[in-house]
Amino acid sequence: MKKLLTQGQLSVLIVFAVLIIDQIIKILVKTNMYWHESIRITDWFYIYFTENNGMAFGMEIFGKLFLTTFRIVAVGLIIWYLAKIVKQNYKTGYIVCISLILAGAIGNIIDSVFYGVIFNESTHSQIASFMPEGGGYSTWFYGKVVDMFYFPIIDTNWPAWLPFVGGEHFIFFSPIFNFADAAISCGIIALLLFYSKYLNESYHSLDKGDKKEVENHEK
Repeated sequence: MKKLLTQGQLSVLIVFAVLIIDQIIKILVKTNMYWHESIRITDWFYIYFTENNGMAFGMEIFGKLFLTTFRIVAVGLIIWYLAKIVKQNYKTGYIVCISLILAGAIGNIIDSVFYGVIFNESTHSQIASFMPEGGGYSTWFYGKVVDMFYFPIIDTNWPAWLPFVGGEHFIFFSPIFNFADAAISCGIIALLLFYSKYLNESYHSLDKGDKKEVENHEK
């Protein structure tokens, strides 16, 4: 039976679907909510608007320009790798995982590269607008990544009798993330759980393929 989509087409479809959903959610949140405004969905799920300069789940490491440049380089490498494994007809599930990681990485790059120019600042008293007359809140490559999903599944205080942390407030799960982060996490988790052996196999396979290409050019 003929497949509805080739592996390459499926990969492209996943990337575009994740990007569209991710950007729709971010733009809706950015242009309709105040900074740090929250909407309660349930006791353990909130839409909580925040922004960060760093990587997934709000981690802030190194400088902003470095992070944006690093993301772009990483995306280039993932695209190259994805093209190679599609060409070599790897398992569809493995390609789906890599496609999810790629889509998530591109989604956050869009924020970093463009959002500082196309939106004005979000504050406690001002909701951002798209393409404001006075210009954006920053320059190219210095935009902030929009996060909104917050799951405080456990929100309590440690028992007073516990050493060091007794009486302190404890939240699990405290990171605030976006749809792109979720795509990356799902891709990595599925990769490690179901396709970890293919990582090593693909490395050796690609290495052999590169050597053959060099030999062919030398001939």
